Amino acid sequence: MPSAIVIGGGPAGLTAAYELTKHGVEPVVLEKDGIVGGIARTESYKGYRFDMGGHRFFTKSQEVQEIWEEVLADEFLVRNRLSRIFYNGKFFMYPLKPLNALSGLGLIESTLIMASYLRWQLLPHRQEETFEQWVTNRFGRRLYLTFFKTYTEKVWGIPCSELKAEWAAQRIKDLSLKTALLSMFVKPGTRVKTLIESFHYPRLGPGMLWEAVQRRVDDAGGSVKMKSDVVAVHRDGFNATGVTVTHEKGTERLEADNVISSMPLTELIRKLDPPAPPEVLDACDQLSYRDFLTVCVIVNKTDLFPDNWIYIHEPNVEVGRIQNFKNWQPDLVPDPTKSSLGLEYFCNEGDELWNTPDEELIALAKRELEQIGLAEAKDVEDGVVYRVPKSYPVYDADYAKHLEVIRSYIDQFKNLRTIGRNGLHRYNNQDHSMLTGLYAVRDLLFGESHDLWSVNADKSYHEQVSEKEQGESNKEERVSPPQTGQQPEMVQPVRCNSTKS
Repeated sequence: MPSAIVIGGGPAGLTAAYELTKHGVEPVVLEKDGIVGGIARTESYKGYRFDMGGHRFFTKSQEVQEIWEEVLADEFLVRNRLSRIFYNGKFFMYPLKPLNALSGLGLIESTLIMASYLRWQLLPHRQEETFEQWVTNRFGRRLYLTFFKTYTEKVWGIPCSELKAEWAAQRIKDLSLKTALLSMFVKPGTRVKTLIESFHYPRLGPGMLWEAVQRRVDDAGGSVKMKSDVVAVHRDGFNATGVTVTHEKGTERLEADNVISSMPLTELIRKLDPPAPPEVLDACDQLSYRDFLTVCVIVNKTDLFPDNWIYIHEPNVEVGRIQNFKNWQPDLVPDPTKSSLGLEYFCNEGDELWNTPDEELIALAKRELEQIGLAEAKDVEDGVVYRVPKSYPVYDADYAKHLEVIRSYIDQFKNLRTIGRNGLHRYNNQDHSMLTGLYAVRDLLFGESHDLWSVNADKSYHEQVSEKEQGESNKEERVSPPQTGQQPEMVQPVRCNSTKS
C-alpha cells in the first residue's frame, strides 16, 4: 500500500487524509498550528467558542454533504440566516422588500439607483476586467458605490479598479439587480433564492467537524501531527520523495510515495528541494495574500442584535464585519446571560493594524461597537485577539499570469498535488476545498484526472438556487432552537457575498 504525507490540517488536508484512510492508506498529516481546521477552525477562550470568519455549511455536492452528515450525525444542525449591511447609520438586509428598501434608502436615492442601473444596462463597460466594471455593469454605478466599494476595499486593501473581475464572477456569479427584483415578484415556488436563507452548522462550531475528522484519521491508523512545520519538500525531478519537518522534538525527514499539500502555494514552491526554476520563484514573489484578525469580546448582555453577522460598510470605522456567535449557535456561548462577538479587521501580516497590541485592539473594538450602536463599551467585560494569516489569495491585476507560470510547473509532478484555498491560490469555499482533497486522492491512487484548479468554477453561483431546486430537502432536517431576538422589518440591497467558508 502506498504511503502518503498530507501537509496542512484544514478542510482540504483533513478531507484528503480521511479519504486516504477509506482506501487503506495510513497518512501522516503535518499541521503547523496547534489546532486543526485551518481558516475553518474554532478557537476557545474561557469556554466561549469563536468561529474564525463564520462558516456556513451549504453545498451542492452530495459527496461533501454526506461527509458532513456521516461525521457529525445529530450534532449537525440547521440554522436560520440573518445578515445585514450597516450603512449610513441604517441596517439593510436581503432579500429585498420594496417598501423596506425605499424606507431605508429613501425615494430619491432609490430612484437615482434605478436610473443608474438603466444607464449602465444601455451603455455598459465593453470589457469586464475589474471588479468595479463587473459590478457596475450588473448593478449600476450608484449601487456599486453605495453597497460594494467600501466593504470590498476594506477586505482586499486594494482599489476595486485593481481587483480582478474573476473574484466577482466566483463570488457573485449570476446575481444582478434584475435578479433581485425578480425574486420579489415571481410566483411562489419559483422564487429566486439568491442567498441561502438557512444552512447547516455544527453544534460547537466548524472546528467540531475537523476535530472529529482528526480522531477518525487517527483511529484508522493515520497520524495527525500538530505543531509540525514542513520546511522542505524533497523531489527527484518531478517526483516528490518526502519532506523535512520541524516539531517540538527537533527536525526529521519523512519519506512518502505521495505528497498532498494545502500549504500556501508560494510557500510550497519556495520549500522545494532542489529549488524550482528562477522564473517560477519569481512568479511566487508576485502573488500576495490578504490577512485578518478577529477581536473576540464577551458582552454582559443576553441579547444584542438578531443577526448571525453584519457587514460594516461605514468608512469611518475600521471593522469590516461583526459575528454574533450566540445567533450562529447558542452552545458557542456557555453563559446564556451573556453574548460573544467577533469583530473582523482586514489587514496585511506585519502592517500597523496586525502589529497593534491586543489590549489596544480590544479597546478599538469597544469604541467601534459603541460608535455603531450595537453595544456599549462598558458592557464588554473581556476579550481576546486571534490573527489569521493568508486568509484570502489576492486577485490583483497580474495574478493570473503569475499563477499560470506556477501551475504549468507544478502540474508536471507525478505524485504531488496541491489542494485547498491556499494550495491553489483560489478563493474556495469550504466545500470546494474538501472536493479538491477528495479528487487529489483519487488522482494519485486510481489514476483519475481532475482539474483541481477549476473545482470552484461552477456555471451557477454556489449559493443561488430556486425554491424548486431546494425542493423538499429540508423537511426532515433537525432544526436547532430559534435565534434570540426579534428580526426587524428592514431589508438589505444586494451585496457582495464575502463569507469565508
